[in-house]
Formats: sequence, C-alpha cells, structure tokens
Amino acid sequence: MPVLLPKEFKQASEIIEQIEHYGYEAYFVGGCVRDLLLERKVGDIDIATSAEPHVSQEIFEKVIPVGLEHGTVIVRHKHQSYEVTTFRVDDDYSDQRHPDSVKFVKTIKQDLKRRDFTINALAMGKNGNIIDPFSGKKNLKNNLIKAVGDASDRFKEDPLRIMRALRFSSQLGFSLEAKTLDAMESVVNEIETITMERIVQETSKFFSGVYVKNGLYYFRKINITKYLPILKKNPYIIDRLPANIKPLNAFASVIAMLHFIEPDVAIRDWVKQWKCSNMIKSEAENIYEALLTYQLDGLNRWLVYRLHGCNYRDFTALVNMLFREKLTNEKVKQIRNSLPIESKKDLTINGTDLLELFPGKTPGHWMGETLDQIEKEVVLGNLSNRKNVLKEWMKWNLHETD
Repeated sequence: MPVLLPKEFKQASEIIEQIEHYGYEAYFVGGCVRDLLLERKVGDIDIATSAEPHVSQEIFEKVIPVGLEHGTVIVRHKHQSYEVTTFRVDDDYSDQRHPDSVKFVKTIKQDLKRRDFTINALAMGKNGNIIDPFSGKKNLKNNLIKAVGDASDRFKEDPLRIMRALRFSSQLGFSLEAKTLDAMESVVNEIETITMERIVQETSKFFSGVYVKNGLYYFRKINITKYLPILKKNPYIIDRLPANIKPLNAFASVIAMLHFIEPDVAIRDWVKQWKCSNMIKSEAENIYEALLTYQLDGLNRWLVYRLHGCNYRDFTALVNMLFREKLTNEKVKQIRNSLPIESKKDLTINGTDLLELFPGKTPGHWMGETLDQIEKEVVLGNLSNRKNVLKEWMKWNLHETD
C-alpha cells in the first residue's frame, strides 16, 4: 500500500516529476524514507535518479554541482535544496572514506545495494510506493539494524559505518543484528583510520540520541573505547557515566560531562585530542563552570546570567543526571527573564563615567574590576541599575578593588 506523503514530500515530488518528464527514473531515498515510515521528523530529502549529473544540470534552472565526480548535484526548488544523485555503485574505498571511483548504473535496486543498512536501503516513488529489496521495512518493524549484504564488507569500505550503527541504536533505540554486531567487533580497530572530524560528528549525534543508554550498551560491547582518543587510556570514564543518562544536544556538553566525571583529564585535552574548535572549548568551559557553581550554591541569578543561552537545555539535563535533581529548563529561563541586564553593556555606567567620577586616577585594571563588581551586584539584585545609584555605590566601595 502506498505511503501518504506529507507536504514537504509533495513539493519535492515536483522534482521527480520533472525528471520523469524527460524520460528518466527518480525516487526518494535513504533516511528521509526511513524517518517517514517511522513517523519521525524528516530532515533532508534526498533523491536518486537514473539521469546523469549533466542531464540534471540541463533539466533544472538552479543547480549547484557539489559532487559531480560522485554523481551529485543540489537542485534548488521553491527556496529549498534537494540533493539529487545518479544511481551508482562504488569502487574500492582505498582511503576508507570515499570510493576511488563510482560507476553509474541503470536501476534503483543496484543503487540501494551499495548502502550501509537495510533501514537506509529504501526508496519511494512520488506516489508513495516503497521499493524495499533488502527487507528494510521488516527490520524497521522489528527495530533492527542490519547491514546490507556482507556486513564485514560494508564496514571495511567505510569504518565510520561502525559509528553510524551505534548512532542509529542511540537515536532509534534499535537492536543490532547479531552478524552485523560481530562484524563491527571484528573491524572496530579500523576506526583509527577515520578523521577526527567525522568521529566527532557521529559521537555528537550518538550522545544526542533519545535512546543513548541503548547505544552505550553496544558502545561498550564492541570495546570501541580502545580506539578513541583519551578513552583508550581511560576506559573507566565510560563506566562512570550516569545511570540515568539523558540526551545532550551539543558536543561541548559531552566534554563538560566527561570532564566532570574525571577532572584529571582537562577540557583542553579533550578539545585538543578530539580536534574540536575553540568555540566548543569555550562552551564546554562555560557549562562546566555552571555545574561547579550549582554544586556549591545551587541555582542562582549569577549562574544563569553567566550561562550561555544555547546551553540551558543541556545544563538542565546534566544537573538532573549528575546531581539527581529535577531542575526544569523553564525554571532556568524564568530566572533569565527576571534579570535586570543581559550583559555588561546594559549597565548605565561605563569606563568614561569612572574616569569622570575619579579624575585623579589613571586608567588601569581597577576600571575593569570595578565594572565587574558592579555587574555582579546588579545581577544579584543588590544594586539598582541606575546611574546615580551606581555612582554613589562606587564612592564608598572603590577601595575594595583599588
């Protein structure tokens, strides 16, 4: 029975209709079909076609040739981007990341045969008819992750598929089929050949999964920690993860949690060895500082003020995991909304006012220290953010920072 298509697929169907109009085949493929069948939120909608890239470029007005050597273009349609890829089979993966070359083929079944897992080896026509040569729908129903064809071959082609299998177990709560799990264990050492950027991407998605506890079972089962930076020397860290672990949306939050569990491994070491950005480092430090403050003083206005807004949800999750609390994201936002200022820039005085108030002093560190102290007093509600009030306070308190 055909699947009823939601509106986002109906718009994308216009691309398929255009391709078919010129005598070629085209189908929705991969994760978008899987998530539609699971009634999950659908992300990117990808299309596979028998039309070669140069044909797609001729058929559509707005085309971005992002990966012609692999048969891929991006078609812009009604302000949306759709990845359109020619049916293909892959050559050897000598770099264990990209196929050395691809061969364009004529049928969708040949194309689906090269994919990683049966639940991703699904295609769907514009009318909702499902093409399922590897029993992907059955495995979706049975909550099972199973490799397409020979599992060892799939993981040797691209060892990152090991991380993807773990990620899907965390996101979907699915079990790993026995032969697929055996193959993962047998080639898990190949993870060391993968770039850290790709590992970080998959690890971040892994820890954001609703069923991360399920994923951690397999994470430990295949001993993947033996091949990951820091964890290979400190495998016990994974065993110290909270029993009530919850999803974390940002990798910075994962680093903050791991550092809290084992303070002897510095945040800068996680960032350096996992080759993360300075932004991730800053966010991890911000969350960790908030956790320490909470541990000492509980939730207060100063903690919320200093905590970056994008970290609220993960901070709340970490507090509830690490301290077994019942803090809500709404409570944090409520405090944030009650704060008199959002940043130091909102203070009614600045450095110029300080110099005017104390003409005998030369510019120096005392100015920044004074403004820092005023900022905290205003946030805590001890001072009103009015210029005359702040000036009066400084007359009597400047000596504390001089």
